[in-house]
Amino acid sequence: MKNKGDNLVTEVKIRLAEKNILARVSHQYTLDFLLGYYSEFDTPDLEVTVYPTDILTERQKSDEEAELEGIPKVNYPDSYLETLALYRKIAEGLIDFGIILFHGSTLELDGEAFLFTAKSGTGKSTHTRLWREVYGDRVRMVNDDKPLIAISDESVRVYGTPWNGKHRLGENISAPLAAICILERGKENSITELKPSSEFPKILSQTYRKSDADFMRKTLSLLSKLLSKIRVYKLYCNMNPEAARVAYEGMKGSNNEIKS
Repeated sequence: MKNKGDNLVTEVKIRLAEKNILARVSHQYTLDFLLGYYSEFDTPDLEVTVYPTDILTERQKSDEEAELEGIPKVNYPDSYLETLALYRKIAEGLIDFGIILFHGSTLELDGEAFLFTAKSGTGKSTHTRLWREVYGDRVRMVNDDKPLIAISDESVRVYGTPWNGKHRLGENISAPLAAICILERGKENSITELKPSSEFPKILSQTYRKSDADFMRKTLSLLSKLLSKIRVYKLYCNMNPEAARVAYEGMKGSNNEIKS
């Protein structure tokens, strides 16, 4: 780390999704937040700087979202908003390396990663907790909220990041992504394999997007490649441990519907 004089901007070197990133930030909270992802390198793949205007933009976005949802505005500290602005800039830079930011809870079991996505409040984190209860030490949390997915002609791989949710569940690890599972609540547990292309809108809605034509073009291209390489499932689930068994057996088994 290197301090840049009177402006109190600190340069920090981190490594995310196998890319070397030089970040310039202003808050100790952000430096602490990035612990576990520090790295050493001479030449960065990506450089990002968070400016005061970026923090202000995050505050405005937060206020606008609260107003749309009809909930009270929260006066988040600048230090927290800096972490949001930093990840936004990182995501916008990594798109050129075939890497997207995705909203979902991701775990690894026996060398394969499974990503669970749904509307907020559906119970993604609760469901992955059931996997940890049922499968114990065989399960490792990659990222409970916002993992990075690297998509190439050869493979699809998901990576842990510091932005891993309010419970800070995740590790600095990666695994090949086997499947994306779309969660919906149900009285009974059942899982069905879907045609990936039919789920494109839902997958897109959980992907970081920017109102920029070139960025969107790259995102759509990467998602098309992603859905050509992985399986997609729909899981109706309750909050019982059996939901984890149904999900895993369904994603490891045939295309047939599996119920508890």
